[in-house]
Amino acid sequence: MQIKFGTDGWRAIIGDDFTYANLETVARATALWLNERYGPEPSAVVGYDTRFQGAAFAAFTARVLATHGVRVTLSHTFTSTPAVSWATEAYGASCGVVITASHNPPEYSGFKIKAHFGGPASPEMIAEVESHLGAAQADTTALRDFVDLVDAGLIREHDVTADYLAILRERLDLDAIKASGLRIAHDAMYGAGQGMISRLVGNDAVYRLRHDFNPGFHGGAPEPIERNLGTLAGAITAQKCAVGIANDGDADRLGMYDERGVFVDSHQLLCLLVKYLHQERGLSGSIVKTFSTTHMLDAMGAKYGLPVETLKIGFKYIGSKFVEGDVLVGGEESGGMAVKGHIPERDGVYIGLLIVEMMVKRGKTLSALVQELFDEFGPHYNARVDVHTTHEKKAAILERLAAGGLTQVGGAPVQRVETLDGFKHVMDGTWLLVRPSGTEPVLRIYAEASSPEAALAIIHDAAAQLGVPQRAAH
Repeated sequence: MQIKFGTDGWRAIIGDDFTYANLETVARATALWLNERYGPEPSAVVGYDTRFQGAAFAAFTARVLATHGVRVTLSHTFTSTPAVSWATEAYGASCGVVITASHNPPEYSGFKIKAHFGGPASPEMIAEVESHLGAAQADTTALRDFVDLVDAGLIREHDVTADYLAILRERLDLDAIKASGLRIAHDAMYGAGQGMISRLVGNDAVYRLRHDFNPGFHGGAPEPIERNLGTLAGAITAQKCAVGIANDGDADRLGMYDERGVFVDSHQLLCLLVKYLHQERGLSGSIVKTFSTTHMLDAMGAKYGLPVETLKIGFKYIGSKFVEGDVLVGGEESGGMAVKGHIPERDGVYIGLLIVEMMVKRGKTLSALVQELFDEFGPHYNARVDVHTTHEKKAAILERLAAGGLTQVGGAPVQRVETLDGFKHVMDGTWLLVRPSGTEPVLRIYAEASSPEAALAIIHDAAAQLGVPQRAAH
């Protein structure tokens, strides 16, 4: 098979393409890259989430890396991707590796590479690793025994999570959260974030859902989107919680609910972060967002005097901006966010508790904070539908859009079409984005309007004009 890294690492089905043989090839290629780029004594932090065989895959990865002279710090138990990203920079490691498939279904595993600066490896770094795959497949170097590598000091097992949580205690006002008496419902979705919020704010302050170790995720995908979180929504009101936080399988993304059990999407959370960090903490910097993210951020940037930069979809583009410049908040619509003063990486646990800190400091419920945004910048609601079609139909639609596309959507004339990453049709106060999947016969259609109903109506009108059926994904 051809091993190819996607937007966030290499992922494959366990026992099909994700085998020990292919994992060995990827790990050898990573070792060759590390020795070439960071030699003569490169180092790595290796962690893993709660998926099937995660500990074994991570130990095997550590063994391959160490055989090639890479000094490895191996997490002694499952941990989150943000913990590994933080540790990579904090320990002075050359890179981090996480055995995870993030929010994919349980039959998948994966291999994420983190850069020395504590964020996603750049596309250039990944290309360098891929360039070594051929040599890695031909490499016949015998793997050394794990215990011998430990004895030689090339592998050390360490509590990465404990170190990471100690940093969060410094970066969050946990005393204020504890003193507030607020109760948090935390849905770990059987993933690596389980127990983290309880360890930070205390067991009595947290109602825990799906915190048991279940590598099969009880058959579901650990993706913190609204249709997967009905149990959390109900638990908030039943357990008298002030807020709900859900994390994906490796806890780098989040979903949140307010005190009424109403979903607060990533667009709104990003806007809340900008308002809190700029107005309450007095911080400045640019706002970096992806092409499918709310235009409320543009309005906030204009009012607060903060530059706004829009990038292609994918957090790897955002992470590099944190490293290159002065970024206040960066994020995407799928639940990945980063902020100034932390790591250039998505962190679902830290961001969730930062929003709770905001609630405490402002003395307002989450629903009141969202309403405050709407009062200041007008209501902004976002929707997304994935349209499943054929490759031929998808190609024909993209050709039509490239030739001029839609002239009106939802009865409103299209003022301009932007093509940074797909086809964004901008109307007066609303927009519609049609973006193709890179691998599947799927069109992702996004919209923003002044109400949820209006946003969906825009999507339905566009899909009807394009002549494709609809199936909601978010």
